[in-house]
Amino acid sequence: MPGATDRDSGYWRDVGTLDAYYESHTDLVSIHPIFNLYNDRWPIRTSVAPLPPAKFVEGGIAQDSIVGAGTIISGAIVRRSVISPNVRIEAGAEVSDSVVLPGNRVGRGAVVRGAILDKNVVVPEGALVGVDLGLDRARYTVSQGGVVVLGKGATAL
Repeated sequence: MPGATDRDSGYWRDVGTLDAYYESHTDLVSIHPIFNLYNDRWPIRTSVAPLPPAKFVEGGIAQDSIVGAGTIISGAIVRRSVISPNVRIEAGAEVSDSVVLPGNRVGRGAVVRGAILDKNVVVPEGALVGVDLGLDRARYTVSQGGVVVLGKGATAL
């Protein structure tokens, strides 16, 4: 492909398991991603919803992450995560090492670690996801590699 480097030339990843799906997203947020989304000579074209740009307010930050359009990070911290469009992360919340799909809401003071949140998931104020894998196994799906998964439309407990 035009513009490919030796590192990303021929990149391929089977994402047929939860762990592989999760790892493919971590590939994207590494300092030197094995798959480069920013190759100007081989642009990725997708259908983009008419959403405003991502917004960071009240000291909200995202580090080593990808954040989609329409997302608002308000007084929260996001680290090493892929945040899809139209997500709300409220004050005091922490999201790390996670894949958050469109339409999710993460409430005030909630913690999400090492998780995949499918579309339209609600993590209520103060909820903990990925903090105690023993408790998470009783409530949610947890992959062999320890990734906590909440299905489409779920509400965290």
